[in-house]
Amino acid sequence: MDHPARHSVSVAGVIIDDQGRALLTQRRDNGHWEAPGGILELDEDITTGLLREVREEAGLEVEPMALTGVYKNMQRGIVALVFRCRMTGGELIETDETRAFRWVTADEVEELSIQVFGVRVLDAMRNAGVPAIRHHDGVHLLEAE
Repeated sequence: MDHPARHSVSVAGVIIDDQGRALLTQRRDNGHWEAPGGILELDEDITTGLLREVREEAGLEVEPMALTGVYKNMQRGIVALVFRCRMTGGELIETDETRAFRWVTADEVEELSIQVFGVRVLDAMRNAGVPAIRHHDGVHLLEAE
């Protein structure tokens, strides 16, 4: 029996400091700079998953402030929910998933990150009040059809 295609859901926290900079983590597996996050567990609610992923990847405790974007990878069927967050505790630690951290300005985000991850951080930094809705091919944003 054929099973219909399924989506997976990921979450990411764009942590903004008092100077308006965002935290980027550098992944060990591919070297990309992006906001900490990952795939939700099936039995996990969105907020719990967000808090877990940020803690696992960066060692920080955060409070989600706003949903700033919904992004779909059209090639892999991954829907990402991205939240602007503020740090409430913990300290940055390297993990088996992350090898470096940087607090960056919007200009630095564009220099360090590939388009599909950078736009998530920029959307959160700009925090327009309405979540962005975008889709991409895993590297580049795609135009709405």
